[in-house]
Formats: sequence, structure tokens, C-alpha cells
Amino acid sequence: MPRVLVPLAEGFEELEAVTIVDLLRRAKFDVVTAGLIPGPVRASRGMVVVPDCTLDEAVNPPARADYDLVVLPGGQPGSTRLANDPRILGLLQAQQAGGRYVAAICAAPAVLARAGLLSGKRVTAYPGSLDAAALPDARIEDRAVVCDGRIITSRGPGTAMDFALMLIETLAGRDARDAVEHGLERPAAHLGAIQT
Repeated sequence: MPRVLVPLAEGFEELEAVTIVDLLRRAKFDVVTAGLIPGPVRASRGMVVVPDCTLDEAVNPPARADYDLVVLPGGQPGSTRLANDPRILGLLQAQQAGGRYVAAICAAPAVLARAGLLSGKRVTAYPGSLDAAALPDARIEDRAVVCDGRIITSRGPGTAMDFALMLIETLAGRDARDAVEHGLERPAAHLGAIQT
């Protein structure tokens, strides 16, 4: 079973975080939510979430174990708080060095950039959150989800479900993704909405 860490900083985007955690748990992943500091974490629109543990508890002994994937929800000022936390930057760098996955959505790909992980990569992010001039070797794409090696990025709250489903497919295969997606009653893209 894939083991996934979702760090939560004050001001995270709730739609993204909750969607990611919900869908990965539906796929039977071992998902750990971790607050940067002890206690409940307030999201960007006021929702309050109680993480499973603190970041220190999630990454230090005795709980210390490698995560198959570290996923960063976006939102502001949550993404900025993640980018300014040396523990997060070190964790992301260790993930890359260990050949493990990192993923970020919305403004959070800027955290990957701050950690030095986007050089030569194809990525997407919320418009304006990545500085193309500061990332001359990266290719910023206008797509819902972009996978480049072991880095997966997504555009924003509206792409959170597609992002989470791609994470499932990447770590557990197409059958696992299809099983979760089927249970969501998502219509095929070609059906669209019916207006009366």
C-alpha cells in the first residue's frame, strides 16, 4: 500500500487538500496529514482541519519511514508557509534524491521550485504562481495535470479531482484509479452536463 504525506500549513486550499486525502484514502493508500505546528490548521477559507500529527512526528523516529509520495496542497498563504519551512524543502529534496514522488497543486509548485526540483521539468501551476524568468530551464504548461518523471503538478482547485486520480494511477495503476473514479459517479467527459 502506498504511503503518502500531505503537509498542511495555515492557509492551505481546503478543496485541494480534502479532495486529495479523500480520494487517496478511497484507493486504500496510507495517507498521513501533518501540520507544520501542533494543533488544528485553519484553511484559506476558514475551514479548520485536525491533522493526524505534526510534521516533526511524521518525519522523525519512531514514526520515520519513507513516503512513496509527498503531496503539497496549494492555497495562500499556505504555499508560502510551506516554501519558507526548511523541513519541507529538505523533505522534498530527500524525496527526489531517493527516487520517490513529489506532487503539488495550485500555488504549491512554487515550493518545488524553491526546493530546486523544477530545473528541466515540465510543470503546471496556478497562473502567476511560478516565475518563468526565475525558471528558465522549466517548461510551464497550461494543462490540468502534468507528469514529468517523479514530479506531478496540477493547476488549481478545479483540477483537484483529476490530480488526485492521476496520483492514484501513478502509484497503484489504472485499475485502482478506475475503481475509485467509478465510485465517484463521474460522468465520462464526452457526456457533459445536460441542461433542460
